[in-house]
Amino acid sequence: MEEGITRIGVSLPKNLLEEFDAIIKVRGYSSRSEAIRDAIRGYISEYKWLESEKGEVIGVLVILYDHTIKGVSDALISIQHSFSDIISSDMHLHLREDQCLEVIVVKGNMEEIKNLVDKISATRGVLSHKMITAQKKI
Repeated sequence: MEEGITRIGVSLPKNLLEEFDAIIKVRGYSSRSEAIRDAIRGYISEYKWLESEKGEVIGVLVILYDHTIKGVSDALISIQHSFSDIISSDMHLHLREDQCLEVIVVKGNMEEIKNLVDKISATRGVLSHKMITAQKKI
């Protein structure tokens, strides 16, 4: 084992691992470890970028979630109601029998937007999310 490298164990649902392995093969990674390191670097980079954003911004939050998970739809609606002062608009799409996509346009202080993103990303049933700041408010 390489010096400075720590070995960890990760538990994943079988379907997630199968999908990850398929992507690894297509992208040409030499190992799962290499792909996981790359994914973690991307996650950290995105987190740091969001953390560096300050002040008033306009952006879009995209959420993919499994609506068959009990309570997820109600939880997301409740969260959105709590942040109605920064949510300008939202759109809901039914993708498959079990998955929905939510697109939320936000405008306001980045700290409050980060709170919204944190609450949504921690909601059981949310499969993925992406926050994009489109432009700073003038």
